[in-house]
Amino acid sequence: MARWLPRSTDLTRFCQKLNRVKTLEADMMETSFNRCLSTIDLTLLGIGGMVGSGLYVLTGTVAKEIAGPAVIVSFIIAGFASLLAALCYAEFGARVPKTGSAYMFTYVSVGEIWAFLIGWNVLLEYMIGGAAVARAWSGYLDSIFNHTIKNFTETHVGTWQVPFLAHYPDFLAAAILLVATAFISFGAKVSSWLNHVFSAISMGVILFILIMGFILAQPKNWGAQEGGFAPNGLSGIMAGTATCFYAFVGFDVIAASSEEARNPQKAVPRAIAFSLGLATGAYILVSMVLTLMVPWHTLDPDSALADAFYRRGYSWAGFLVAAGSICAMNTVLLSNLFSLPRIVYAMAEDGLFFQVFSRVHPRTQVPVIGIVVFGLLMALLALVFDLEALVQFLSIGTLLAYTFVAASIIVLRFQQQKAEGPAQPAGSRPGPEPHEGPAAGELKEYESFSDKLQLVGGDKGKEHREPGQLKAAFEPYLEFLSDFYPGEVVTVAVVTLMVSAVCLCSILVFGNTHLHLPTWSYTLLLVLFSLGFLLSLLLIWAHEQQRSTQTFQIPLVPLSPALSIVLNIYLMLKLSYMTWLRFAVWLILGLLVYFGYGIWHSKENLREPQPQRVSARYVVFPSGSLEETVQAVQPSSQPAAGLPDTDTAEAKR
Repeated sequence: MARWLPRSTDLTRFCQKLNRVKTLEADMMETSFNRCLSTIDLTLLGIGGMVGSGLYVLTGTVAKEIAGPAVIVSFIIAGFASLLAALCYAEFGARVPKTGSAYMFTYVSVGEIWAFLIGWNVLLEYMIGGAAVARAWSGYLDSIFNHTIKNFTETHVGTWQVPFLAHYPDFLAAAILLVATAFISFGAKVSSWLNHVFSAISMGVILFILIMGFILAQPKNWGAQEGGFAPNGLSGIMAGTATCFYAFVGFDVIAASSEEARNPQKAVPRAIAFSLGLATGAYILVSMVLTLMVPWHTLDPDSALADAFYRRGYSWAGFLVAAGSICAMNTVLLSNLFSLPRIVYAMAEDGLFFQVFSRVHPRTQVPVIGIVVFGLLMALLALVFDLEALVQFLSIGTLLAYTFVAASIIVLRFQQQKAEGPAQPAGSRPGPEPHEGPAAGELKEYESFSDKLQLVGGDKGKEHREPGQLKAAFEPYLEFLSDFYPGEVVTVAVVTLMVSAVCLCSILVFGNTHLHLPTWSYTLLLVLFSLGFLLSLLLIWAHEQQRSTQTFQIPLVPLSPALSIVLNIYLMLKLSYMTWLRFAVWLILGLLVYFGYGIWHSKENLREPQPQRVSARYVVFPSGSLEETVQAVQPSSQPAAGLPDTDTAEAKR
């Protein structure tokens, strides 16, 4: 019986396969895509992804049903919360200018299986999101013509009474997706130009709404006779924040487009900051004028802006609002169709998804097969499926991606920087690497015995510590942590931090409602899990970070990513149990794809180093120098022809 059980070495090797990270090329600017997008192009892509139908529908819905005029505060808090996630994307997009967004960021820092699951969820998120926006676009246009298209379809095609299927086939929604797919296939420049046109019209309409809205504003609509500024108090503001948070989820299109940016190190952080700032400003100002034009409790949640102008005697303005809404939805469609094939391409290029999707058209320099296939799938979803029940699924995929990207920032910041450049052959002498601090001409400390160099010369200057090592100030108190490899303690602390965050948020969300905990146990659990979270945070902070680089870095690490993790987990736990059930089913399907295809075709399989036995001797001389002799032991059947048997490296302090 015991012989059928896997050996510990096999289990260890299997776990290493699941958690292996992606090896980046020496030249990350080299790509088969066309690097043609400027900062303005990326900014407008981000604005198009965020300022969609939500500006015309979400503002009225939250003001009428949740927060009242205090929806303004809800958007301010939601914008700040989104900024925490956006800054994490900005740092990764600048440091790793490759397509793939959250999938790529997780792959280079956390591990393969986690990256695949993130990409798998983002894939479904974009498909459902694009199809849902197409159906909303169709319904909005149809309502302008008094539902003529809907009545014609129901009369001549018929209706369905089948669970999970739409009441009638929406040919208009499918048609707009097919047209958008055709335009996206022509290349990034055409897509960007089309997005410019629709974004310009949408921003012009928003400007008109703001000017006319402030002219028609009546401050009495915020007065006590109408219920006051915050009729539902702080709880209404925070509930509105949870809903408003999803208005800002489109900025990741910028990170997904970083491989097509001319100068991603500067363009990606700037575009994310500009687009998020402009989108937040638009949501805040539109909410302000909307609740000042008419009393908040009389708003029409389905068409709040158009109805507000109509009630103030400007019915003609409703057509402008409708035109702006349709253009805004067009930009969201383009954003979804632009990002989805590129994430699929990144997964296929790494061997985790079917290789056919990694082909790039030589003329248009875009993954045409992925664009066409997933454009057709999106059109099919919009044509026949009832997407209202699946829209909440979008939230959990986005929040999960935000959580892993924030955790990846912490892990990456405390990892030792890998030397860039071509790999050295076994037994050859590594060349000197750039080193910050010592003057030019000073010998480099080799990574293979950098820890041993601390044995000598300790009193000749400040000790240089690598990222992930314990800070010198904490060593007397946490000396037992010095025996771990650099970054190992930080990785464990990040896992502990996430577990503590899940437990803490679970108590906050379910403690009084589902669990019915008594006050003393509720308070005790909150204190315990809060302490676990804070201690994990302090333990991470007690280690050395990577030194500042030339690319953008999020400030206040690990605090900023940790706050983002807590917020994302809290919002995920607020979702319905049916959303979690569908999420679990989709995850199981993803695991079947990964273990059936991805793990066997992963390109990291080809990069796994062969085991090599190395013996090393360290000799400390009285003069204060250290000499290392490394002897590579080659298998008898594979002599090291032409390679030296012994390398000697000497470093002096």
